[in-house]
Amino acid sequence: MNRRTLGQLLTATLSLALLASAPLVRAADEAPDALIKRVSTDVLDNIKADKSVQAGDMTKVLSLVDGKIMPNVNFTRMTASAVGRNWRQATPEQQKRLQEEFKTLLIRTYSGALSQVKDQTLNVKPLRAEPTDSEVIVRTEVLGRGDPVQLDYRMEKTANGWKIYDLNVLGVWLVETYRTQFAQEISAKGVDGLIASLAQRNKSNAGDKKS
Repeated sequence: MNRRTLGQLLTATLSLALLASAPLVRAADEAPDALIKRVSTDVLDNIKADKSVQAGDMTKVLSLVDGKIMPNVNFTRMTASAVGRNWRQATPEQQKRLQEEFKTLLIRTYSGALSQVKDQTLNVKPLRAEPTDSEVIVRTEVLGRGDPVQLDYRMEKTANGWKIYDLNVLGVWLVETYRTQFAQEISAKGVDGLIASLAQRNKSNAGDKKS
């Protein structure tokens, strides 16, 4: 993976952290762009104030993910979309393992990206959607040092409010990026091969964190 792709991946996974704070509000009628603006502003303030999170403290990172991020993300849909057509062929146990390993991969990646949060702010662009739409794209840009970073969210309306299921950074959708990688793994080694590959990658990443 080249430096540009890695940078995009780090920024994409960092965007998940933008959903990490503020009390979870079960407001099904809250507009998707308003939700993004509210929680992203709160979490940026929290990250800047927490040196341990910036340093990649995995205990703090896991707490943020499980307690604050995941309730705002349809992670089953995100994983299924990344795995593609092979998802339906996977057994329930394989689907569970895929979600676990994919989640760990994202956590390990974005824990390092958190240290890059300095003085960034988020500009939410006007939402182009009809009141009856059940799926929308919320377009934003991260402002800080250097050029603005394009950051878009694909969201769906559920009974518990709006949920994110994909992210677009600099024109690259996160799920599509992983779908290509995962398809190659599955083609060569099957679903179990993909699970084993993700597990090994996560194990290696964990070792890097300790070194």
